[in-house]
Amino acid sequence: MSTCNGTRPFGALRLTLRALLGSLMLAAPAWAEQQPYAGFEAREIASLSAEDQRAILAGEGWGLALPAELNGYPGPLHVLELADALDLTDAQRAEVQAIYDAMKADAQKAGRAYVEAEAMVSHMFAAGHADPQRLEMMLQQSASALAELRAVHLAAHLAVTPMLSDAQKEIYAQMRGYDGGHGNAGHGSHAHH
Repeated sequence: MSTCNGTRPFGALRLTLRALLGSLMLAAPAWAEQQPYAGFEAREIASLSAEDQRAILAGEGWGLALPAELNGYPGPLHVLELADALDLTDAQRAEVQAIYDAMKADAQKAGRAYVEAEAMVSHMFAAGHADPQRLEMMLQQSASALAELRAVHLAAHLAVTPMLSDAQKEIYAQMRGYDGGHGNAGHGSHAHH
């Protein structure tokens, strides 16, 4: 069956549309999986999940001290958790606890500043008031707060490490599951800085 204007018959058109719709329906799940930010538009702070915010505001590490942790500079929380296995002395426990307490308080303060700065960036864009000067100012505030937060966590690792013996650092690394142990921080040319 042909038409007078040279277009395709309706039956063939219907088959083509069905095939196209079928392809789209099969592709939809794959397309959705390729949208890594789907659902993020509901976040109050676009760059931070609710779990991220909770961890930061609680003074948790949030992975900020991994360069220290993974290279032989134990963290105060985990040293306290492993106190018996490390055979910490009473003096070591007291010193590490003091470092942890100060770190947590400082991390909560710096964390609040970071979360607030990120909230300001999100709100500026959400309200449609983004401009280059405001953006630069807000990003500087966010970067400064994040740098302070990271410094708090890394400094605590630096403070704890000299308190531990080489054997304690080795046990710590093994107990934390680090391949071969990394209790060599601060030893001559093999030190990790």
